[in-house]
Amino acid sequence: MNKTLKKSDVVSLATGLARPTREDAEAAVRTLIRWAGDNPEREGLLGTPDRVVRSYEEFFSGYDMDPRDMLQRTFEEVEGYDEVVALRDIRLESHCEHHMVPIVGKVHIGYLPDKRVVGISKLARVVDAYALRLQIQEKLTAQIANTLQEVLQPRGVAVVIEAAHECMTTRGVHKSDVTMVTSRMLGAFRDNGDTRREFLTMIGRTSL
Repeated sequence: MNKTLKKSDVVSLATGLARPTREDAEAAVRTLIRWAGDNPEREGLLGTPDRVVRSYEEFFSGYDMDPRDMLQRTFEEVEGYDEVVALRDIRLESHCEHHMVPIVGKVHIGYLPDKRVVGISKLARVVDAYALRLQIQEKLTAQIANTLQEVLQPRGVAVVIEAAHECMTTRGVHKSDVTMVTSRMLGAFRDNGDTRREFLTMIGRTSL
């Protein structure tokens, strides 16, 4: 059960939960260092708790981003353009919510406008808003596609993610050179095979 929030609490925008203090976070890192078998007071590790916390602020900054707000500014002066808009090879950096190790890959996004378009940098920002959280790739794919569909209300949205998971390559089964591919097709990309194939061709794929 959540504790009652105080005015002094720092709250996650995405979850509404109060965050521990920086001091609490650094203490937790020291505990993990001791659990790993090392001494957090030795010279090489003295600054590690601070560095880890600052890294986490960057790795998980998506919890303080509102992806829907990023898509509010759109443009309607498109001279009747009604073909697929695609942005491919968007760099993906995320972390597996099961082991908290990196997921690295690329995201391809396509949408079929209905009267309005959005700046392409906003598509990449939406990717980051969801990727810079603890994630699984399937959920991340759906979140990006669903948000674009709900906010932009285009005739269709397509999202394909190709990524390597260090929870598989550096631990467990230790299988390198493995890429996971996920996709979510909505609207015209789900219902119209020609539209779907056009998008796949634009991102350099013949199939999924």
